Amino acid sequence: MKIHDYKALGATDASFMILYRFAGTCLALSFGILMLLGSSCNSNAQAPSESRRLEAVKIFAENVFASGSDRWSGQATPLLTDGVNIQTGEPVEWIYEGERFIIHNLASQQNLFRTLTGLSNITGDEQYRDAARDAISYHFNYLKSDCGLLRWGGHQIIDMNTLEPVGHFDANCHEFKNNFPFYDLMWEVDSQATADFLRAFWNAHIFDWSRLDMNRHGQYGLTMGNLWDNEFIQPEPFFEGDGLTFINAGSDLIYAGGILYFLNHETEALRWAKLLAEQFVRARHPDTGLGVYQYSKPVRRQDPPEEGPLEGRLTWSSYGDRAENQFGKDFPGTAREGWALFHGGIYTLPKLIQLELSERMGEEGKEFLDWSVEGMKSYARYAYDPVNNQFRPMWADGTDLSGYEFPRTGYYGNKGRVLEPFAANEQFLFSFSRAYRLSNDQYLWETVRSMFRGLGLGDPGAQPGAQTALNLQTDNSDPYAVFALLEVSRAVDNPAFLQLAEVIGDNILRRSFHKGFFLPGSDHINANFNAIEPLALLSLEAALMGKPELVPVYSGGRGYIHGRFDGMERTYDAQAIWSKTE
Repeated sequence: MKIHDYKALGATDASFMILYRFAGTCLALSFGILMLLGSSCNSNAQAPSESRRLEAVKIFAENVFASGSDRWSGQATPLLTDGVNIQTGEPVEWIYEGERFIIHNLASQQNLFRTLTGLSNITGDEQYRDAARDAISYHFNYLKSDCGLLRWGGHQIIDMNTLEPVGHFDANCHEFKNNFPFYDLMWEVDSQATADFLRAFWNAHIFDWSRLDMNRHGQYGLTMGNLWDNEFIQPEPFFEGDGLTFINAGSDLIYAGGILYFLNHETEALRWAKLLAEQFVRARHPDTGLGVYQYSKPVRRQDPPEEGPLEGRLTWSSYGDRAENQFGKDFPGTAREGWALFHGGIYTLPKLIQLELSERMGEEGKEFLDWSVEGMKSYARYAYDPVNNQFRPMWADGTDLSGYEFPRTGYYGNKGRVLEPFAANEQFLFSFSRAYRLSNDQYLWETVRSMFRGLGLGDPGAQPGAQTALNLQTDNSDPYAVFALLEVSRAVDNPAFLQLAEVIGDNILRRSFHKGFFLPGSDHINANFNAIEPLALLSLEAALMGKPELVPVYSGGRGYIHGRFDGMERTYDAQAIWSKTE
């Protein structure tokens, strides 16, 4: 009997929790025995290490079902909570004005659904995929808005106590920023509802189609407009608009348009997705090809003060470009939000999704690949320090901002903050490795090679895979490193890359797998069901089987909640919930 079957058979909440805790303890003990049995094995012995990793993911899935399945609404829905407190067995909650909401955010479970689907594909046990399909189906049938949008994302959750949408803790709107849902599974469940959502997503987030002025916030309840039949008049970069054309929100729109073409052959959806992607390209600095975070700037409706801190509401976009307000005196004409490369986020997750689209579409998606590779090469050329494996903070004109001290308080931080170079971490390695695999560009390989060495992973070779000296004793346990190695392994015919991925996979188990869940560390008390570690381990198992297609591609997406939380003011669930330790 599966753990999550006890509730369905009529056990009381108390007896269910006793059964859950007992079963979870047994599962954890069984895994501990497996670890002990395997500890004396050669780390390169494939079958035992595969067995430990796969068994861990199966245990995780069973514990998700046991602890996260609906036992609060009284309706036995197929919905799952976002996570669980592993000390109490209670679901994680969002707390606002004294009210406690049991969190179900479908957008924060998309990587879990990829994991469950991959687990079914590898094991042949359909219960895992069925759980994901049932949750999606319930949303389509009972929870979606009349306009076609789902109640999910950065500012919407479903309270598992009442099954009602909750958004009054913040903007109470639809928001995506680098979410990248598992649309393929949604399409399997209900193709019409999925297509309706993808169209409604564009309809709600594009404010002015003629200029593609768009925003991360979309209103529920809008009637469908002209959509793909709108006229586009290409504006000059950094026009003043009512929206905030952030690349994290734009990337989700680009993905939605591309997927609607891929799944439903809507040619016009792809055309608009390319137009949107090109807006970011056209706003890159003309001399360096660097940038951009956004291609417009907010309309200045009020003038900010000339001197002193730009605090509180003065950081809102009603005062125009926030970078110009804060740094314009030091960098006239250059300081703008779109050209602020204080961190390199635009070269990780947004690039991953365009690279995925290019691979899916082949020649139809060639622009996505070309634009991504051009931008990443420019960033490596101007910002990357291969000796220290760091990126320099800079403006898009190439101005190095290392050591720059903020002259006044504002949107980007307090007066006196000093910008410093930052590590080219495993997320960068992942995005640059995928870009290399799809482009076979030698300059990108040289950057990937420097990142390997800078992260202590050894030398992958001056020429890809030739005379490698990889570090099979690394203690690296980052799932992005596994994804990166799988990319390189697909591009380079050398088994050493999969061997290193196995080492890191086993390190993930030692670092992350505690009490039947995947956690950032053993002292964390809330388990996030959307963790990417199990997806990385399954992707590794599929690659070792020679069948990588069994596990859905990791798109770089994430889930999050952003809003006011009692005792913390406005914050993210990452801080309010997932970072909590003993």
